[in-house]
Parts: sequence; structure tokens; C-alpha cells
Amino acid sequence: MDNYLAGNSPPPPPPPPRPKWRKVAYGGMQIGYDDNYTDETFLEEMVMNANVVRRDLLKVMKDSVSISQYLCIVALVVLVWFHTLQSSLDESSLLLLDLSLLALGFLVLLLTEEKMLSLRLLLRYVINITFFTTGLYVLAPVYQTLTRSISSDSIWAVTVSLLLLHLFLHDYSGSTIRAPGALKSPSLTSCISVNASVVASVFVASRLPSRGHVFAVMLFSLQVFLFAPLVAYCIKKFSFGLHLGFSFALMGLTLYSVYALHRLFFVLFLVLVVVVNVVCPYWLIRMQEYKFEINGPWDEAKLCFDITDG
Repeated sequence: MDNYLAGNSPPPPPPPPRPKWRKVAYGGMQIGYDDNYTDETFLEEMVMNANVVRRDLLKVMKDSVSISQYLCIVALVVLVWFHTLQSSLDESSLLLLDLSLLALGFLVLLLTEEKMLSLRLLLRYVINITFFTTGLYVLAPVYQTLTRSISSDSIWAVTVSLLLLHLFLHDYSGSTIRAPGALKSPSLTSCISVNASVVASVFVASRLPSRGHVFAVMLFSLQVFLFAPLVAYCIKKFSFGLHLGFSFALMGLTLYSVYALHRLFFVLFLVLVVVVNVVCPYWLIRMQEYKFEINGPWDEAKLCFDITDG
């Protein structure tokens, strides 16, 4: 009181208590806190490696068999192309091979999809293949003269590029055409992969000497590129053990055929199969040890939809 009478100013009032920080997404800045402020409980919700899938080496190796299986299928197609271009296979042998593959494919579908493959669906397959074969035979002269003005070196370079694109975009876990009872249709990349294989087949067929050769090779190629993944998918869904047996038999046939062609190609293809089935799975398992993922309240919201075909 005496100090106040003497002319001294009164003591300043105490500052108002700072409001408690609240964790809100929308509401503007809170008084007394920076925009990027977090309290001591911010890291309590942090989770490490919540979505990391621990894989087993044997399971990964089994899953990689599907890749080697399709590599063998494409290699066998290339071998048939080579022997046809070298006049080692005539039209009759190619047509007999086409009919055998077609009958074997339908037999596999009947044995593995007996609960879903009705007689009506089988009849529809037969009608579609009949129209498809007829159209292919009519267009065979067009395919034969399609690339007459293009040099062979350009044809082989584009063919190899298209086959590599086909292998890179191929769906190794499903089928290039919709299987009976399947809920999902083929993806866009799978369709692009099929188109690349068809164009490559046309380029190879354009270098054949007769209309019969063109028709037989095109029919064989399209049968394999379109229906072989479907047959392999049905076998895998029916029995995984049968899938492994079929894959190993196909690998043996391919290795034998490549060895008969050239030993260097045999060594290269054998190394490729070993890398795909052994080295890459082991490499993937080893890389899992260095995977580090953190999740917490700072993550953006992720919308998950489960859309199936009606």
C-alpha cells in the first residue's frame, strides 16, 4: 500500500492457465500450442512391422514353381516355332499336335472342374473354338503376307521384345481368361500380355512358307498362350501336388528339348530355372530381415473396398 501511494505500479496479474492440448483433426490452432505440437503420448500408438508378412522359404519356393512352369511353356512354344521355320515340322504334325493339345485341355477341364463345368458351358466352349478356328483359317493368307515388306531382322527383334513383355506382364497367379466359377476377371496387364504374345505369333507366322503352316502355327500358339494358363490354373486349384508334378514334368521335357537343340541354351535355361526357384526365394527371405515399417497416428486413412462381380 505504501509502495502504491509512493507511485509504484501494482504487480501484474498472473497469466491465465494454458488450456489442455486436445488431439483433434479439424479445429484450427489451439491457443498456446504450435501447429505441429504433439504431447508425450504421441509415440505410444506407434506400431512396428504391423503389416510385414513373414514368409517361409519352402512355401515361397513352391509358389515360384508357377513362374518356372510358364517359362517352360513359352520355351516350348519357341522351340516349335524354331523347328517349323527350319522345316523340321510339317503341317500334318503341327495339326496333329494342335488337336492333341485341344483334346487334352478339354479332358483336364472336365476332370478338374466337374462341379462347375456344365454341359452347356462345355458346348459354348466348343462353339467358340469352332468360330475361332474358322476365322483363323480364313485369315491365314493375310497373316502370311502381313510383314512381307519388313526385314527379317526387324521381325525377330520385335518378336523377342514382345515375348519379354509378355513374360513381364503375365499373371502367374491366375489365368489369362476367366476360369469357370472365378469371381475376378483378368487384369489389364494380363490382357496386354496376351496381346503381345498374339502379335509375336503373327510375326513368326508371317515368315512361314504356306497357308497350312501359318494356320497350324497360329492355332498352336493361341491355344498355348490363351488356354494353357487356364488349364494350369485348374490343375493347381484341383490339387497342389498334381500341380507340382505337372510342373516338374514340364521342366524335364523343356530341358531335354533345349538340350537337344544346343547345350549352351540348355545351360542358360537351367540357370534361369534354378535362379527362379531357389535363388530368388532365398533372396526374398533374406531381405525380409531388413524390412522396417512403422505405423502410428500420423498415417493417412486408407479406404478399403471389397468389390466383387455380381
